[in-house]
Amino acid sequence: MLVYNVTVKVDHQIAEEWLDWMRTIHIPNVLATGAFNKCRLSKLDMKEDDGVTYVFQYDCFSEDDLNRYMIHDAPALQKEVIDKYATRFVAFRTILNVVEEIYRHDQQS
Repeated sequence: MLVYNVTVKVDHQIAEEWLDWMRTIHIPNVLATGAFNKCRLSKLDMKEDDGVTYVFQYDCFSEDDLNRYMIHDAPALQKEVIDKYATRFVAFRTILNVVEEIYRHDQQS
C-alpha cells in the first residue's frame, strides 16, 4: 500500500479557519478524485511558536492512481490552497510505501 503524506505547518492566526476549510472542502475534493480510499488527519503533539503542524495521510489504491492524481489532480487542488492561504502555510509531501503492518498477537487486522 502507498501513503501520500502531506505535512503542513500553518500560521496560528488562521489555523482554525484553515483546518475547517481543509476538512469541509479540500480533503473531500482530494478523496473525490478516486485515487484514495481515506485520509488520516493528525496534529503534531508539541507546542510550536511559529505555527501548528498537521499531517494528512491519504491511503492510495495503487501506484497508477497516485501517478494519475499527481499529474492530473494535484496541481489544481494545491493551487486552490495557495490562492486561499498564500504565505500563511508551508507544506511538503512524501510518498510512503507501507512495508508491513504489525499487530498485537490478540488483535486481528
